[in-house]
Amino acid sequence: MTNIDLIIYISVGVMSMAMLLGLIRFIKGPSVVDRVIAFDSLTISSLALIGVIAVLSGRMIYMDVAIVYALLSFIGVIVVAKYIQKGL
Repeated sequence: MTNIDLIIYISVGVMSMAMLLGLIRFIKGPSVVDRVIAFDSLTISSLALIGVIAVLSGRMIYMDVAIVYALLSFIGVIVVAKYIQKGL
């Protein structure tokens, strides 16, 4: 195992830990705003994980999936923020 492989596996562990902590905040969040921020954090962590999986598997089609997922997540967070601010 090379140093690059070790770094990639460590980064997967760190991203998994970030997703776990984000999930805990999403569940326990005392307010709706905390839950929205936790959801956005989960999305960013999962996008990074998809990118690492794309590199590990050598299939760049996963990057297209990540781009579409990022766009949908961005639109979803904007809609929820508008709803929280003044309603739709």
